[in-house]
Amino acid sequence: MLWFARDLAVLHERRLVGRGGSVDTDPMVVLEIERRRVELVMAIDDWVARSVPQHRLGATLHTETVGAVIDRLAESSVRAHHALMTLDAHDERLHGAWHHLAELADAYDDLVRDILAGRRRLPEW
Repeated sequence: MLWFARDLAVLHERRLVGRGGSVDTDPMVVLEIERRRVELVMAIDDWVARSVPQHRLGATLHTETVGAVIDRLAESSVRAHHALMTLDAHDERLHGAWHHLAELADAYDDLVRDILAGRRRLPEW
């Protein structure tokens, strides 16, 4: 699953930061990035469905799949690292980006813990 998360981060980097500081706005490139992101999210969700037992009775439904959460984590990670490389250390946007990433990471940890304990279940797409 780490390979999928890394690939998502690379795609977000291409979409948000670009190579050499220039984002490619070609609609075909953007469409291909989005298509590949969907594939990776689905691959993560497929792995979770096959590997993690789901407790359906009494478990609260989570609003997103694990793949969608990891996609958001990858995007937030790219934004935080880009802010670190481009903003002044005292810039509030830098601190905000890292705070947002930490909150998402904590929420992901809580979600995994709740799924494994049978308190949360994932949507079936």
